[in-house]
Amino acid sequence: MRILFMGTPDFAVPCLEKMVANGYEVVAVVTQPDRPKGRKGELAPPPVKEAALRLGLPVLQPEKVRAEDALNELEKYDADLLVTAAYGQLLPKRLLDMPRLGCINVHASLLPRWRGGAPIHRAIIEGDKESGVTIMRMVMALDAGDMISRVVVPIDEEDTAESLFHKLSEKGSDLLIETLPKIEAGTITETPQDESQVTFAPNLSRDDERIDWTKDARRLYNQVRGLNSWPVAFTSLDDKVMKIWQAKIMEETSEPTEYEPGMVVTTTADSIVVQCGRGRLALTEIQPSGKRRMPACDYLRGVKLASGTRFGQ
Repeated sequence: MRILFMGTPDFAVPCLEKMVANGYEVVAVVTQPDRPKGRKGELAPPPVKEAALRLGLPVLQPEKVRAEDALNELEKYDADLLVTAAYGQLLPKRLLDMPRLGCINVHASLLPRWRGGAPIHRAIIEGDKESGVTIMRMVMALDAGDMISRVVVPIDEEDTAESLFHKLSEKGSDLLIETLPKIEAGTITETPQDESQVTFAPNLSRDDERIDWTKDARRLYNQVRGLNSWPVAFTSLDDKVMKIWQAKIMEETSEPTEYEPGMVVTTTADSIVVQCGRGRLALTEIQPSGKRRMPACDYLRGVKLASGTRFGQ
């Protein structure tokens, strides 16, 4: 079975590595172009490209995979199956129709919940108790194809987007290796998605990252861990951005108080306790504007935050 693989971030790397390790013929790897990275803006290859080169596989990096020259090039590989995992571009019908056995996608959610580009972040932000990976048939609509196989992964209370990312990456690659022989043998069962249960996970915006202190402590706790380690939740102090890397819930409900949402209630040996719309959140790891990320205790050694100091203004 000749496989054309398409993927870009770290999430997709185990899928590629395990297909090669299990003897599958990956005829080529398609990934996004190198992009500027870091303060110097130097071009950096996507993780999938680095893995493909390490494995000695041909790499293609079209700016737009739907461009005619890109499609003409992909057609030359005469793939039996196309496998995608977090590639980052919508595929045109011509490409979906190329492989003899069709196209499948390794998607980091329990479809039909969280179709779209940020399913891992959204699952944690919304307080889901479980996530997982679904392997589905690719169609023209976004993540709407029939489901082939799935695996459930519990979301722990302290999971971040990063930790869940790694769990799903490993579980997803194992699921792919279990599913490929059934596709080759023609023994898979495809289940349509329940359209009444669909939710969407659009890519994150700056508004998704900004902390709204009028929300309850549980919601803000989920936001902080759902954006760790990228793009990171933020608030402001003295008109300067402060990123919030880690926090913990101090109280989930509040008695009537003189503190307004966003006000510092107190500081402890290792945290800054902030009033929320309901409950209180303790900030334990922060990153002041222009500085490194640090434990709150390190920050408090150099800065005294008086009770009543206001975040978010």
